[in-house]
Amino acid sequence: MKECLFEEKGIYYRRNEFSPGRPTLFLVHGVSGSSSAWFAYESAFEGKYNVLSLDLRGHGKSIRFKKYEDYEIGKFSEDLYDLLKHCGVEKCILASNSFGTLVALDFIGKHQNMVSAAIFISPHFAVGRMASARLVKPFIRLAVKMRPEHSPKKIVGQVDYSKYVDTKDWSVRRNIADITNTGLWVYLYVTAQTYNFNGEDILKKIKVPTLVVHGAKDTIFPLRYGVMVAEKIENAKLAVIDDIDHIVVLNRSKRLIEIMSDFIDGLSGL
Repeated sequence: MKECLFEEKGIYYRRNEFSPGRPTLFLVHGVSGSSSAWFAYESAFEGKYNVLSLDLRGHGKSIRFKKYEDYEIGKFSEDLYDLLKHCGVEKCILASNSFGTLVALDFIGKHQNMVSAAIFISPHFAVGRMASARLVKPFIRLAVKMRPEHSPKKIVGQVDYSKYVDTKDWSVRRNIADITNTGLWVYLYVTAQTYNFNGEDILKKIKVPTLVVHGAKDTIFPLRYGVMVAEKIENAKLAVIDDIDHIVVLNRSKRLIEIMSDFIDGLSGL
């Protein structure tokens, strides 16, 4: 995998040597994460597919913006579109995790013609509806209102997720590493923006083959939300991993790679 910078957008990304005729697998990480969460997946898939992953704006090695408005979900999905165009990708298999599923939903709502299949891992579609979100969002929004823009911290690189395999949903040390990497204000801005997004109507319009993967023990986005996502998308497949929580990408990489491989291998016309 080659490290690259899309200078026009300030977006860091990784890609293998693209081969004509191979499907492109586009990997989108979650909030306060980075493409380093996908290293095992890049290794597993780069011999078979064109693989593309990125650090979302404000994350990892990508640019930090000053304003709260810079972190609207639509700005993230615009980055996906621009990066695909930059890399000459006309269609992709779009695989997203946690917060990344909101970005993917917005992207599919606007550019479904560029998606041949979708994989949602530990997904949600309307975070602001959750009881936990209703409890904390007034405080987060107040903090953002008091400081609607800030001086971004220096880009410090990516989190080494090999140190955090088998950590739980609410691991203090992993969460500190993540938030320290993005910076507290970027984390708050992104979190607040998730409350403004509702992708329920988009789910009903998805017509591409779709796989939903969810951990049965998820306490961040409980399993019922993954079930709802799968039920709202026509002919979506649901894979439940019984012995894992929200951190499927890190803690069950081998199993998830198998599930993703089986799904992609079963697609026709790619």
